[in-house]
Amino acid sequence: MSPTDNSETTGRRRGRRPAGQDTRTALVDAARAVFAETGYDGATVRAIATRAGVDAAMVNHWFGSKEGLFAQAVLELPFDPLELQKALRQGPDEELGERIVRTFITRWDSAGGGQFVALMRSITGHEQAGHVLRDFFQKFFSALITSVGADRIPLRMNLCASQMVGLGMVRYVAKFEPLTSEDVEVLVRAIAPNLQRYLTGDIG
Repeated sequence: MSPTDNSETTGRRRGRRPAGQDTRTALVDAARAVFAETGYDGATVRAIATRAGVDAAMVNHWFGSKEGLFAQAVLELPFDPLELQKALRQGPDEELGERIVRTFITRWDSAGGGQFVALMRSITGHEQAGHVLRDFFQKFFSALITSVGADRIPLRMNLCASQMVGLGMVRYVAKFEPLTSEDVEVLVRAIAPNLQRYLTGDIG
């Protein structure tokens, strides 16, 4: 067998690695980049797969659909919501707002804000992306609010979502200074009391 044949065989082998976890990670990374650049409607399965260097069929293999890939790449699902909720519940109820704000900003910052930018660009132009976001916040905040025994759960859930989405818009999309470059703990101290009121306080 010639050197050329060996090279081609190796290349094909690499192309057939889509069953591996490394391919799943490559698809998630590629999807985040493409969704951030083009939004949900502009992102195609083929473009994402090409960016990841795999066959487009691997999107369905790993995620079921573009919607499923969007949920996992942009909303970071499936991290296990129950596990995240358990982690946030570790501590006094009156400090829950602090833990939520710190967790969200830290996760978004670690990705350079790109996931939040992708999310905002997508939900403004595609109803399905908006459904994904609403479903996430409903499940996430409703569970937390229920766990602290608060009333008026639907209203509180929406108020919490408005606080965190608004924060993400200003920090990562509109990039208002000095909020964009402000230290995480400064923002926690400034924002958490209002979020805490939405979670457990008097909302009238």
